[in-house]
Amino acid sequence: MKRFFAILLTAMAAAFASAAQARVTIDITQGNVDPMPIAVPNFIGGDDNASALGRDITGVLMSNLDRSGLFQVIDQRAYIYNREEFGVNTRPRFADWRIINAQVLVAGEIEELPDGRMQVSTRVWDVYANEQLGAVAFKTPADNWRRAAHKVADFVYKTLTGEEGYFDTRVVFVHETDDKQNRTKRLMIMDQDGANPVPLTDGLNYQVLTPRFSPTQQQITYMALFQNRPGQVYLFNIETGEQEQLGTFRGMTFAPRFSPDGTKVIMSMERNGNSDVFKMDLATRRLTRLTDNPSIDTSPTMSPDGRRIAFTSDRGGSQQIYTMNADGGGQKRITFGDGFYQTPVWSPRGDLIAFTRQYKGRFYIGVIRPDGTGERLLTESFLDEGPTWSPNGRVIMFYRQTPTRRDGSGGDASLWSVDLTGRNLRRIRTPAGASDPAWSPLLP
Repeated sequence: MKRFFAILLTAMAAAFASAAQARVTIDITQGNVDPMPIAVPNFIGGDDNASALGRDITGVLMSNLDRSGLFQVIDQRAYIYNREEFGVNTRPRFADWRIINAQVLVAGEIEELPDGRMQVSTRVWDVYANEQLGAVAFKTPADNWRRAAHKVADFVYKTLTGEEGYFDTRVVFVHETDDKQNRTKRLMIMDQDGANPVPLTDGLNYQVLTPRFSPTQQQITYMALFQNRPGQVYLFNIETGEQEQLGTFRGMTFAPRFSPDGTKVIMSMERNGNSDVFKMDLATRRLTRLTDNPSIDTSPTMSPDGRRIAFTSDRGGSQQIYTMNADGGGQKRITFGDGFYQTPVWSPRGDLIAFTRQYKGRFYIGVIRPDGTGERLLTESFLDEGPTWSPNGRVIMFYRQTPTRRDGSGGDASLWSVDLTGRNLRRIRTPAGASDPAWSPLLP
């Protein structure tokens, strides 16, 4: 596949004043967060081309910050400053920004370099403390401006929250064509905000389901359905486009996920009409059975420390979530609510497990602690399924399907995101129908 938009960070410096930090830092662990008013003037440039790049970068940066739900990006029409003189080396007139109630100011500058690259420089200011909170500068190809904007957004996010951002990431998902007579499902990959969608498979020779990112490599695992053959689990190399089947098995293999170190895949396997959870070592292809129960055990997900696994089982009479040790021991039920619990996904932080819940004809995306306490439902609709975590464990993406109309139309699926407060629900733009999202780690 084409290059991965590599960015070389060439300089990073941050200086925090304790009083200023206390005034503007956002506590994102709260149940309800009031968005912080933030001003983001257009990044300036030395000529028309650099200025145009600056405006493009600023637009993506503002969109990222706004969609996080943590920031209220102030309309640029309210700004009162000299745009021509305002850059990273200019100390702001803080009174101008306090008038419009901005608590934080982000200033940026674009410099075109002789080798065809550009340098992007950014400073973050505390308006009320008259202090700089942080600064960053890096060089990148000019056509890489969108990823540069994501990098800046991650820097601002970390400066103000103390945690890693999630903007410089990608999402792989299942793209469904609009052809009702011959609907196909193929893999696509895009930026986390829906930009730059690129197909990975053609959807003609086989259908794909449940793609999952490797946490350590540019690799995806997923289930593929070929004509007259049971579904099987595959690996797909994003860099080369090579596809590889994980062994040849008589029964169906499905619901794959990588281990946190990327060396193993846990999945469900059907044997003699029953499915259990298995683990495969990718180096040796050695297969280890982790559950052995006459009920259906599926959808395994491993904790970020690799010590525990959550999975779905109907051994108690309905689909519920269970946990066990990584070797299959210590199996324990953790959900006891009405309805059905499905598709558990362990948070990258290890503190929560996301899930889909079905109850009285409605679907919900929720979270629960690994010990079974603290269940919270974040979304509700006709059909919400397939949660996947942002790499910082603060946002969940999923897909939502609309009801089918009487004439057979409708029923399309689309991607959405919601944060842990449950209040910041956003739709992600995608071409045509989209389902089964999987969020990548932060890009290198």
